[in-house]
Amino acid sequence: MNHSLLLTVLTFLPVLGAALLLGMDGEDKKMSRRFSIGFSLLPLICLGLIWRQFDSGMQGLQFVERHAWIPSLGVEYFVGIDGLGFLMLLLSAIVVPFALVATPKEIANPRLYFALFLFLQTGLFGTFTALNFFHWFIFWEISLIPAFFLIKLWGGPQRTKAAYQFFVYTMLGSVTLLLAFLALFAATGTLDFIRLSELTHSGELVSAIGAKLTWSKLSPNGLVMLIFFGALLGFAVKVPLIPFHTWLPTAYTEAPSSTSMVLTGVMSKMGVYGFLRILLPIFPEQLRAVLTPLLWLAVATIVLSAYAAFAQKDLKRIVAYSSINHLGYCLLGLFAAVKFSSPGLINEKAAALNGVILQMFNHGVTASALFCFVGFIEQRSGGLRGLNDFGGLRKLAPVFCGLMGITVFSSLGLPGLNGFVGEFLIFKGTFSLAAWAASLSTIGLLVTAIFLLTMLQRVFTGPVNKRWSTWTDLTTAERLTVLPMIAIMFVVGIFPQVLLSFINPTVMQIIQQFK
Repeated sequence: MNHSLLLTVLTFLPVLGAALLLGMDGEDKKMSRRFSIGFSLLPLICLGLIWRQFDSGMQGLQFVERHAWIPSLGVEYFVGIDGLGFLMLLLSAIVVPFALVATPKEIANPRLYFALFLFLQTGLFGTFTALNFFHWFIFWEISLIPAFFLIKLWGGPQRTKAAYQFFVYTMLGSVTLLLAFLALFAATGTLDFIRLSELTHSGELVSAIGAKLTWSKLSPNGLVMLIFFGALLGFAVKVPLIPFHTWLPTAYTEAPSSTSMVLTGVMSKMGVYGFLRILLPIFPEQLRAVLTPLLWLAVATIVLSAYAAFAQKDLKRIVAYSSINHLGYCLLGLFAAVKFSSPGLINEKAAALNGVILQMFNHGVTASALFCFVGFIEQRSGGLRGLNDFGGLRKLAPVFCGLMGITVFSSLGLPGLNGFVGEFLIFKGTFSLAAWAASLSTIGLLVTAIFLLTMLQRVFTGPVNKRWSTWTDLTTAERLTVLPMIAIMFVVGIFPQVLLSFINPTVMQIIQQFK
Protein backbone atom coordinates (compact mmCIF):
# COMPACT_ATOMS: atom_id res chain seq x y z
CA MET A 1 0.00 0.00 0.00
CA ASN A 2 1.18 3.52 -0.79
CA HIS A 3 2.19 4.87 2.61
CA SER A 4 0.68 8.28 1.77
CA LEU A 5 -2.78 6.69 1.75
CA LEU A 6 -2.45 4.99 5.12
CA LEU A 7 -3.96 7.87 7.12
CA THR A 8 -6.97 8.06 4.81
CA VAL A 9 -7.56 4.32 5.02
CA LEU A 10 -7.11 4.42 8.80
CA THR A 11 -9.62 7.27 9.15
CA PHE A 12 -12.41 5.85 7.03
CA LEU A 13 -12.21 2.16 7.94
CA PRO A 14 -14.46 2.55 11.03
CA VAL A 15 -17.15 4.53 9.19
CA LEU A 16 -17.18 1.84 6.49
CA GLY A 17 -17.74 -0.71 9.23
CA ALA A 18 -20.56 1.38 10.69
CA ALA A 19 -22.29 1.63 7.30
CA LEU A 20 -22.00 -2.13 6.72
CA LEU A 21 -23.27 -2.85 10.22
CA LEU A 22 -26.34 -0.65 9.80
CA GLY A 23 -27.06 -2.23 6.42
CA MET A 24 -27.14 -5.80 7.73
CA ASP A 25 -30.37 -7.69 8.32
CA GLY A 26 -31.29 -9.28 11.62
CA GLU A 27 -30.75 -8.41 15.26
CA ASP A 28 -28.05 -10.90 16.21
CA LYS A 29 -26.37 -9.20 19.18
CA LYS A 30 -23.30 -11.43 19.08
CA MET A 31 -22.79 -10.73 15.39
CA SER A 32 -23.11 -6.96 15.90
CA ARG A 33 -20.59 -7.03 18.73
CA ARG A 34 -18.04 -9.19 16.93
CA PHE A 35 -18.34 -7.28 13.67
CA SER A 36 -17.90 -3.87 15.34
CA ILE A 37 -14.99 -5.04 17.48
CA GLY A 38 -13.31 -6.51 14.40
CA PHE A 39 -13.67 -3.28 12.40
CA SER A 40 -12.50 -1.17 15.37
CA LEU A 41 -9.34 -3.30 15.55
CA LEU A 42 -8.50 -3.01 11.83
CA PRO A 43 -6.97 0.47 12.31
CA LEU A 44 -4.35 -1.16 14.53
CA ILE A 45 -3.08 -2.97 11.43
CA CYS A 46 -2.73 0.38 9.64
CA LEU A 47 -0.97 1.80 12.69
CA GLY A 48 1.37 -1.18 12.66
CA LEU A 49 2.34 -0.30 9.08
CA ILE A 50 2.73 3.36 10.05
CA TRP A 51 4.87 2.35 13.04
CA ARG A 52 7.23 0.38 10.76
CA GLN A 53 7.67 3.29 8.35
CA PHE A 54 7.59 6.14 10.87
CA ASP A 55 10.93 7.92 11.28
CA SER A 56 11.05 8.50 15.03
CA GLY A 57 14.09 10.79 14.73
CA MET A 58 12.50 13.14 12.22
CA GLN A 59 10.97 16.49 13.08
CA GLY A 60 7.96 17.63 11.10
CA LEU A 61 5.08 15.88 9.38
CA GLN A 62 5.10 12.41 7.89
CA PHE A 63 2.60 10.41 5.80
CA VAL A 64 1.39 13.67 4.27
CA GLU A 65 -1.49 13.57 1.80
CA ARG A 66 -2.67 16.80 0.19
CA HIS A 67 -5.36 17.38 -2.45
CA ALA A 68 -7.25 20.46 -3.62
CA TRP A 69 -10.85 20.39 -2.40
CA ILE A 70 -12.50 23.83 -2.59
CA PRO A 71 -9.68 26.09 -3.86
CA SER A 72 -11.78 29.25 -3.85
CA LEU A 73 -12.22 28.88 -0.09
CA GLY A 74 -8.68 27.75 0.66
CA VAL A 75 -9.97 24.27 1.55
CA GLU A 76 -7.74 21.25 1.02
CA TYR A 77 -7.82 17.64 2.04
CA PHE A 78 -4.59 17.88 4.01
CA VAL A 79 -3.52 15.17 6.46
CA GLY A 80 -0.28 14.25 8.16
CA ILE A 81 1.12 13.23 11.52
CA ASP A 82 4.13 13.74 13.73
CA GLY A 83 4.89 12.10 17.07
CA LEU A 84 1.94 13.84 18.75
CA GLY A 85 -0.52 12.78 16.07
CA PHE A 86 0.80 9.23 16.02
CA LEU A 87 0.39 8.83 19.77
CA MET A 88 -3.19 10.15 19.68
CA LEU A 89 -4.05 7.78 16.83
CA LEU A 90 -2.60 4.90 18.80
CA LEU A 91 -4.63 5.89 21.86
CA SER A 92 -7.84 6.07 19.81
CA ALA A 93 -7.14 2.71 18.19
CA ILE A 94 -6.65 1.12 21.63
CA VAL A 95 -9.42 2.70 23.71
CA VAL A 96 -12.35 2.34 21.27
CA PRO A 97 -12.11 -1.48 20.85
CA PHE A 98 -11.42 -1.74 24.59
CA ALA A 99 -14.70 0.08 25.24
CA LEU A 100 -16.58 -2.09 22.73
CA VAL A 101 -15.32 -5.30 24.32
CA ALA A 102 -16.31 -3.96 27.77
CA THR A 103 -19.87 -3.14 26.64
CA PRO A 104 -22.48 -5.29 28.46
CA LYS A 105 -23.93 -8.08 26.34
CA GLU A 106 -27.51 -7.06 27.11
CA ILE A 107 -27.16 -3.58 25.55
CA ALA A 108 -30.35 -2.47 23.79
CA ASN A 109 -30.31 -1.92 20.01
CA PRO A 110 -26.71 -3.12 19.67
CA ARG A 111 -26.36 -2.42 15.94
CA LEU A 112 -27.02 1.29 16.37
CA TYR A 113 -24.93 1.47 19.55
CA PHE A 114 -21.87 -0.13 17.97
CA ALA A 115 -22.31 1.80 14.71
CA LEU A 116 -22.24 5.08 16.64
CA PHE A 117 -19.01 3.96 18.28
CA LEU A 118 -17.44 3.34 14.89
CA PHE A 119 -18.60 6.75 13.61
CA LEU A 120 -17.03 8.25 16.72
CA GLN A 121 -13.75 6.47 16.04
CA THR A 122 -13.63 7.97 12.55
CA GLY A 123 -14.24 11.43 14.05
CA LEU A 124 -11.32 10.91 16.42
CA PHE A 125 -8.93 9.71 13.70
CA GLY A 126 -9.86 12.63 11.47
CA THR A 127 -9.36 15.16 14.26
CA PHE A 128 -5.83 13.88 14.94
CA THR A 129 -4.75 13.83 11.27
CA ALA A 130 -6.41 16.83 9.57
CA LEU A 131 -4.29 19.96 9.05
CA ASN A 132 -6.77 22.24 7.29
CA PHE A 133 -9.38 23.87 9.54
CA PHE A 134 -12.37 23.10 7.29
CA HIS A 135 -11.41 19.46 7.04
CA TRP A 136 -10.45 19.28 10.74
CA PHE A 137 -13.63 21.00 11.94
CA ILE A 138 -15.83 18.43 10.17
CA PHE A 139 -14.23 15.62 12.16
CA TRP A 140 -14.24 17.69 15.36
CA GLU A 141 -18.05 17.97 15.01
CA ILE A 142 -18.53 14.38 13.80
CA SER A 143 -17.17 13.16 17.12
CA LEU A 144 -19.73 15.27 18.98
CA ILE A 145 -22.83 13.82 17.30
CA PRO A 146 -22.44 10.09 18.11
CA ALA A 147 -21.29 10.94 21.65
CA PHE A 148 -24.51 12.94 22.15
CA PHE A 149 -26.71 10.04 21.05
CA LEU A 150 -24.75 7.47 23.05
CA ILE A 151 -25.45 9.48 26.20
CA LYS A 152 -29.02 10.41 25.26
CA LEU A 153 -30.24 6.94 24.23
CA TRP A 154 -28.31 4.59 26.54
CA GLY A 155 -27.44 6.74 29.55
CA GLY A 156 -28.70 6.80 33.13
CA PRO A 157 -31.78 8.45 34.69
CA GLN A 158 -30.49 11.98 34.00
CA ARG A 159 -29.27 11.15 30.49
CA THR A 160 -31.36 13.78 28.69
CA LYS A 161 -30.03 16.60 30.86
CA ALA A 162 -26.48 15.26 30.60
CA ALA A 163 -26.63 14.87 26.82
CA TYR A 164 -27.98 18.35 26.18
CA GLN A 165 -25.57 19.93 28.65
CA PHE A 166 -22.70 18.14 26.91
CA PHE A 167 -23.99 19.23 23.50
CA VAL A 168 -24.61 22.88 24.41
CA TYR A 169 -21.24 23.39 26.10
CA THR A 170 -19.21 21.73 23.37
CA MET A 171 -21.26 23.38 20.62
CA LEU A 172 -20.62 26.78 22.21
CA GLY A 173 -16.90 26.03 22.06
CA SER A 174 -17.24 24.92 18.45
CA VAL A 175 -19.03 28.15 17.50
CA THR A 176 -16.29 30.34 18.98
CA LEU A 177 -13.67 28.22 17.22
CA LEU A 178 -15.50 28.58 13.92
CA LEU A 179 -15.81 32.35 14.29
CA ALA A 180 -12.12 32.66 15.18
CA PHE A 181 -10.99 30.77 12.10
CA LEU A 182 -13.43 32.56 9.81
CA ALA A 183 -11.78 35.79 10.96
CA LEU A 184 -8.34 34.30 10.26
CA PHE A 185 -9.48 33.22 6.79
CA ALA A 186 -10.92 36.65 6.05
CA ALA A 187 -7.54 38.18 6.91
CA THR A 188 -5.15 35.63 5.41
CA GLY A 189 -7.09 33.65 2.79
CA THR A 190 -5.93 30.32 4.25
CA LEU A 191 -7.29 27.72 6.65
CA ASP A 192 -4.05 25.71 6.65
CA PHE A 193 -2.71 25.28 10.20
CA ILE A 194 0.88 25.06 8.99
CA ARG A 195 0.59 28.17 6.82
CA LEU A 196 -1.09 30.14 9.63
CA SER A 197 1.76 29.17 11.95
CA GLU A 198 4.30 30.37 9.37
CA LEU A 199 2.47 33.70 9.07
CA THR A 200 2.57 34.06 12.84
CA HIS A 201 6.30 33.50 13.09
CA SER A 202 7.11 35.79 10.17
CA GLY A 203 5.04 38.57 11.78
CA GLU A 204 2.62 38.73 8.84
CA LEU A 205 -0.47 37.50 10.70
CA VAL A 206 -0.96 40.63 12.83
CA SER A 207 -0.41 42.96 9.89
CA ALA A 208 -2.82 40.96 7.69
CA ILE A 209 -5.50 41.08 10.36
CA GLY A 210 -4.97 44.83 10.82
CA ALA A 211 -5.25 45.43 7.07
CA LYS A 212 -8.22 43.19 6.28
CA LEU A 213 -10.44 43.27 9.39
CA THR A 214 -11.68 46.83 9.52
CA TRP A 215 -14.97 46.06 11.28
CA SER A 216 -13.64 46.96 14.72
CA LYS A 217 -11.97 49.94 16.38
CA LEU A 218 -9.55 47.55 18.07
CA SER A 219 -5.87 47.69 17.17
CA PRO A 220 -4.43 44.79 15.12
CA ASN A 221 -2.98 43.27 18.29
CA GLY A 222 -6.34 43.68 20.01
CA LEU A 223 -8.07 41.92 17.13
CA VAL A 224 -5.61 39.03 17.27
CA MET A 225 -6.22 38.77 21.01
CA LEU A 226 -10.01 38.67 20.45
CA ILE A 227 -9.63 35.89 17.87
CA PHE A 228 -7.30 34.05 20.22
CA PHE A 229 -9.89 34.10 23.02
CA GLY A 230 -12.47 32.58 20.67
CA ALA A 231 -10.15 29.67 19.87
CA LEU A 232 -9.08 29.36 23.51
CA LEU A 233 -12.68 28.98 24.68
CA GLY A 234 -13.32 26.19 22.18
CA PHE A 235 -10.42 24.11 23.45
CA ALA A 236 -10.87 25.02 27.13
CA VAL A 237 -14.43 23.63 27.09
CA LYS A 238 -13.28 20.40 25.47
CA VAL A 239 -10.47 19.65 27.95
CA PRO A 240 -12.18 20.95 30.20
CA LEU A 241 -10.41 23.80 32.00
CA ILE A 242 -12.09 25.12 35.14
CA PRO A 243 -14.53 27.00 35.11
CA PHE A 244 -15.71 25.48 31.80
CA HIS A 245 -15.93 21.99 33.29
CA THR A 246 -19.45 21.76 34.70
CA TRP A 247 -20.79 19.64 31.81
CA LEU A 248 -18.26 16.86 32.35
CA PRO A 249 -19.19 15.18 35.68
CA THR A 250 -22.85 14.80 34.68
CA ALA A 251 -22.03 13.59 31.17
CA TYR A 252 -19.47 11.02 32.37
CA THR A 253 -21.75 9.84 35.19
CA GLU A 254 -24.90 9.41 33.11
CA ALA A 255 -23.22 7.95 30.02
CA PRO A 256 -22.92 4.15 29.76
CA SER A 257 -19.58 3.11 31.22
CA SER A 258 -18.22 2.08 27.81
CA THR A 259 -19.11 5.52 26.45
CA SER A 260 -17.49 7.19 29.47
CA MET A 261 -14.35 5.21 28.66
CA VAL A 262 -14.10 6.89 25.26
CA LEU A 263 -15.17 10.32 26.53
CA THR A 264 -12.40 10.41 29.12
CA GLY A 265 -9.92 8.17 27.32
CA VAL A 266 -9.78 10.01 24.00
CA MET A 267 -12.30 12.83 23.51
CA SER A 268 -10.97 14.90 26.41
CA LYS A 269 -7.53 14.73 24.75
CA MET A 270 -8.93 16.54 21.71
CA GLY A 271 -8.85 19.78 23.71
CA VAL A 272 -5.22 19.39 24.83
CA TYR A 273 -4.32 18.34 21.28
CA GLY A 274 -5.92 21.55 20.00
CA PHE A 275 -3.78 23.59 22.40
CA LEU A 276 -0.62 21.89 21.11
CA ARG A 277 -1.41 21.57 17.41
CA ILE A 278 -3.36 24.78 16.77
CA LEU A 279 -3.39 27.34 19.58
CA LEU A 280 0.28 27.27 20.53
CA PRO A 281 1.77 27.49 16.99
CA ILE A 282 -0.66 30.22 15.83
CA PHE A 283 -1.07 32.31 18.99
CA PRO A 284 2.16 31.95 21.06
CA GLU A 285 2.41 35.65 21.99
CA GLN A 286 -1.24 35.80 23.01
CA LEU A 287 -0.76 32.76 25.23
CA ARG A 288 2.20 34.48 26.87
CA ALA A 289 0.16 37.66 27.37
CA VAL A 290 -2.38 35.84 29.55
CA LEU A 291 0.02 33.24 30.91
CA THR A 292 -0.37 34.04 34.60
CA PRO A 293 -4.20 33.75 34.58
CA LEU A 294 -3.91 30.53 32.59
CA LEU A 295 -1.45 29.07 35.08
CA TRP A 296 -3.84 29.96 37.90
CA LEU A 297 -6.67 28.24 36.04
CA ALA A 298 -4.50 25.14 35.53
CA VAL A 299 -3.70 25.06 39.25
CA ALA A 300 -7.40 25.49 40.04
CA THR A 301 -8.24 22.66 37.64
CA ILE A 302 -5.81 20.36 39.46
CA VAL A 303 -6.59 21.29 43.06
CA LEU A 304 -10.30 22.07 43.00
CA SER A 305 -11.22 19.00 40.95
CA ALA A 306 -9.22 16.83 43.37
CA TYR A 307 -11.18 18.25 46.32
CA ALA A 308 -14.41 17.82 44.34
CA ALA A 309 -13.57 14.16 43.72
CA PHE A 310 -12.85 13.69 47.43
CA ALA A 311 -16.35 14.99 48.25
CA GLN A 312 -18.19 12.59 45.91
CA LYS A 313 -20.02 9.43 46.97
CA ASP A 314 -20.67 8.09 43.45
CA LEU A 315 -17.82 6.05 41.97
CA LYS A 316 -18.34 7.41 38.45
CA ARG A 317 -18.35 11.00 39.67
CA ILE A 318 -15.12 10.33 41.56
CA VAL A 319 -13.45 9.06 38.38
CA ALA A 320 -14.96 11.94 36.38
CA TYR A 321 -13.47 14.61 38.64
CA SER A 322 -10.23 12.63 38.74
CA SER A 323 -10.14 12.97 34.94
CA ILE A 324 -10.38 16.76 35.19
CA ASN A 325 -7.62 16.70 37.79
CA HIS A 326 -5.22 14.73 35.61
CA LEU A 327 -5.84 16.83 32.51
CA GLY A 328 -5.03 19.86 34.66
CA TYR A 329 -1.46 18.53 34.89
CA CYS A 330 -1.28 18.51 31.08
CA LEU A 331 -2.35 22.16 30.94
CA LEU A 332 0.06 23.09 33.73
CA GLY A 333 3.03 21.68 31.82
CA LEU A 334 1.86 23.19 28.54
CA PHE A 335 1.38 26.70 29.93
CA ALA A 336 4.66 26.58 31.85
CA ALA A 337 6.53 25.64 28.66
CA VAL A 338 5.19 28.73 26.87
CA LYS A 339 6.82 31.08 29.38
CA PHE A 340 9.77 33.24 28.32
CA SER A 341 12.90 31.86 29.96
CA SER A 342 16.65 31.68 29.54
CA PRO A 343 18.07 29.42 26.81
CA GLY A 344 19.44 27.20 29.57
CA LEU A 345 15.90 26.07 30.40
CA ILE A 346 15.17 24.45 27.04
CA ASN A 347 15.64 21.00 28.57
CA GLU A 348 13.06 21.85 31.23
CA LYS A 349 10.59 22.96 28.55
CA ALA A 350 11.26 19.74 26.66
CA ALA A 351 10.68 17.71 29.83
CA ALA A 352 7.39 19.48 30.53
CA LEU A 353 6.04 19.03 26.98
CA ASN A 354 7.22 15.43 26.74
CA GLY A 355 5.38 14.86 30.01
CA VAL A 356 2.24 16.56 28.70
CA ILE A 357 2.01 14.40 25.58
CA LEU A 358 2.91 11.22 27.44
CA GLN A 359 0.39 12.04 30.16
CA MET A 360 -2.32 12.44 27.51
CA PHE A 361 -1.69 8.85 26.44
CA ASN A 362 -1.25 7.50 29.95
CA HIS A 363 -4.37 9.14 31.30
CA GLY A 364 -6.36 7.82 28.35
CA VAL A 365 -5.32 4.26 29.18
CA THR A 366 -5.74 4.53 32.95
CA ALA A 367 -8.99 6.52 33.10
CA SER A 368 -10.72 4.29 30.55
CA ALA A 369 -9.67 1.24 32.59
CA LEU A 370 -11.06 2.83 35.78
CA PHE A 371 -14.42 3.43 34.12
CA CYS A 372 -14.33 -0.17 32.86
CA PHE A 373 -13.92 -1.47 36.42
CA VAL A 374 -16.72 0.78 37.68
CA GLY A 375 -18.86 -0.65 34.87
CA PHE A 376 -18.11 -4.19 36.09
CA ILE A 377 -19.20 -3.13 39.57
CA GLU A 378 -22.45 -1.69 38.20
CA GLN A 379 -23.22 -4.88 36.29
CA ARG A 380 -22.76 -7.02 39.40
CA SER A 381 -24.64 -4.71 41.77
CA GLY A 382 -27.70 -4.01 39.64
CA GLY A 383 -26.64 -0.43 38.93
CA LEU A 384 -25.35 0.58 42.37
CA ARG A 385 -22.07 2.47 42.49
CA GLY A 386 -22.18 4.39 45.78
CA LEU A 387 -18.93 4.65 47.68
CA ASN A 388 -20.59 3.25 50.81
CA ASP A 389 -22.65 0.54 49.09
CA PHE A 390 -19.87 -2.03 49.21
CA GLY A 391 -17.06 -3.24 51.45
CA GLY A 392 -14.87 -6.31 51.84
CA LEU A 393 -15.01 -7.28 48.17
CA ARG A 394 -11.31 -8.16 48.20
CA LYS A 395 -12.15 -11.40 50.04
CA LEU A 396 -14.73 -12.36 47.42
CA ALA A 397 -12.99 -11.05 44.30
CA PRO A 398 -9.21 -10.88 44.83
CA VAL A 399 -8.36 -10.66 41.11
CA PHE A 400 -10.88 -7.85 40.65
CA CYS A 401 -9.35 -5.99 43.60
CA GLY A 402 -5.79 -6.59 42.42
CA LEU A 403 -6.29 -5.41 38.85
CA MET A 404 -8.38 -2.40 39.82
CA GLY A 405 -5.78 -1.62 42.49
CA ILE A 406 -3.04 -1.54 39.85
CA THR A 407 -5.13 0.89 37.81
CA VAL A 408 -5.75 3.12 40.83
CA PHE A 409 -2.04 3.17 41.67
CA SER A 410 -1.27 4.05 38.06
CA SER A 411 -3.72 6.95 38.32
CA LEU A 412 -2.07 8.31 41.46
CA GLY A 413 1.39 8.03 39.89
CA LEU A 414 3.09 5.07 41.55
CA PRO A 415 6.66 4.59 40.22
CA GLY A 416 6.87 1.64 37.87
CA LEU A 417 3.49 2.38 36.32
CA ASN A 418 2.70 4.66 33.40
CA GLY A 419 1.08 7.45 35.43
CA PHE A 420 4.33 8.23 37.22
CA VAL A 421 6.44 9.00 34.14
CA GLY A 422 4.20 11.69 32.66
CA GLU A 423 3.59 13.49 35.95
CA PHE A 424 7.29 13.33 36.86
CA LEU A 425 8.33 14.95 33.58
CA ILE A 426 5.64 17.64 33.90
CA PHE A 427 6.75 18.60 37.40
CA LYS A 428 10.44 18.31 36.53
CA GLY A 429 9.98 20.94 33.86
CA THR A 430 7.38 23.09 35.60
CA PHE A 431 9.31 23.51 38.87
CA SER A 432 12.07 25.28 36.92
CA LEU A 433 9.69 27.33 34.74
CA ALA A 434 6.86 28.26 37.13
CA ALA A 435 7.83 27.10 40.60
CA TRP A 436 4.86 28.71 42.36
CA ALA A 437 2.34 26.93 40.10
CA ALA A 438 4.09 23.59 40.45
CA SER A 439 4.27 23.96 44.23
CA LEU A 440 0.57 24.74 44.57
CA SER A 441 -0.31 21.87 42.25
CA THR A 442 1.35 19.33 44.53
CA ILE A 443 -1.67 19.81 46.80
CA GLY A 444 -3.65 18.13 44.06
CA LEU A 445 -1.23 15.18 44.08
CA LEU A 446 -1.83 14.65 47.79
CA VAL A 447 -5.61 14.94 47.60
CA THR A 448 -5.67 12.62 44.55
CA ALA A 449 -3.87 9.94 46.54
CA ILE A 450 -6.32 10.37 49.42
CA PHE A 451 -9.53 10.05 47.42
CA LEU A 452 -8.30 7.18 45.23
CA LEU A 453 -7.06 5.17 48.19
CA THR A 454 -10.30 5.96 50.03
CA MET A 455 -12.22 4.53 47.08
CA LEU A 456 -10.19 1.32 47.23
CA GLN A 457 -10.62 1.10 50.98
CA ARG A 458 -14.41 1.58 50.99
CA VAL A 459 -15.07 -0.85 48.15
CA PHE A 460 -12.59 -3.66 48.78
CA THR A 461 -11.52 -3.70 52.45
CA GLY A 462 -13.25 -4.04 55.79
CA PRO A 463 -15.98 -6.53 56.69
CA VAL A 464 -17.89 -8.13 53.85
CA ASN A 465 -21.29 -6.58 53.23
CA LYS A 466 -23.67 -9.55 53.53
CA ARG A 467 -25.65 -8.18 50.62
CA TRP A 468 -22.75 -9.11 48.33
CA SER A 469 -21.93 -12.54 49.76
CA THR A 470 -22.42 -14.08 46.29
CA TRP A 471 -20.26 -11.48 44.53
CA THR A 472 -18.26 -13.06 41.71
CA ASP A 473 -14.69 -12.38 40.70
CA LEU A 474 -13.76 -11.30 37.19
CA THR A 475 -14.62 -13.86 34.55
CA THR A 476 -12.01 -15.07 32.07
CA ALA A 477 -13.48 -12.80 29.40
CA GLU A 478 -13.35 -9.78 31.74
CA ARG A 479 -9.75 -10.53 32.68
CA LEU A 480 -8.77 -10.75 29.03
CA THR A 481 -10.57 -7.43 28.46
CA VAL A 482 -8.50 -5.47 30.99
CA LEU A 483 -5.16 -7.29 30.85
CA PRO A 484 -3.92 -5.49 27.68
CA MET A 485 -4.46 -2.14 29.42
CA ILE A 486 -2.72 -3.37 32.57
CA ALA A 487 0.18 -4.55 30.40
CA ILE A 488 0.44 -1.09 28.79
CA MET A 489 0.60 0.51 32.25
CA PHE A 490 3.62 -1.62 33.15
CA VAL A 491 5.37 -1.39 29.77
CA VAL A 492 5.17 2.41 29.60
CA GLY A 493 5.98 2.72 33.30
CA ILE A 494 9.15 0.65 32.98
CA PHE A 495 10.17 1.48 29.39
CA PRO A 496 8.76 4.97 28.69
CA GLN A 497 11.29 5.44 25.90
CA VAL A 498 9.13 3.21 23.70
CA LEU A 499 6.82 6.24 23.36
CA LEU A 500 9.17 9.11 24.21
CA SER A 501 11.30 8.29 21.17
CA PHE A 502 8.31 9.24 19.00
CA ILE A 503 7.37 12.29 21.05
CA ASN A 504 10.67 14.09 21.64
CA PRO A 505 11.40 15.25 18.03
CA THR A 506 7.93 16.81 17.89
CA VAL A 507 8.51 18.49 21.25
CA MET A 508 11.81 19.97 20.10
CA GLN A 509 10.15 21.33 16.97
CA ILE A 510 7.41 22.97 19.08
CA ILE A 511 10.03 24.59 21.30
CA GLN A 512 11.94 25.91 18.28
CA GLN A 513 8.73 27.48 16.97
CA PHE A 514 8.09 29.64 20.03
CA LYS A 515 11.60 30.33 21.33
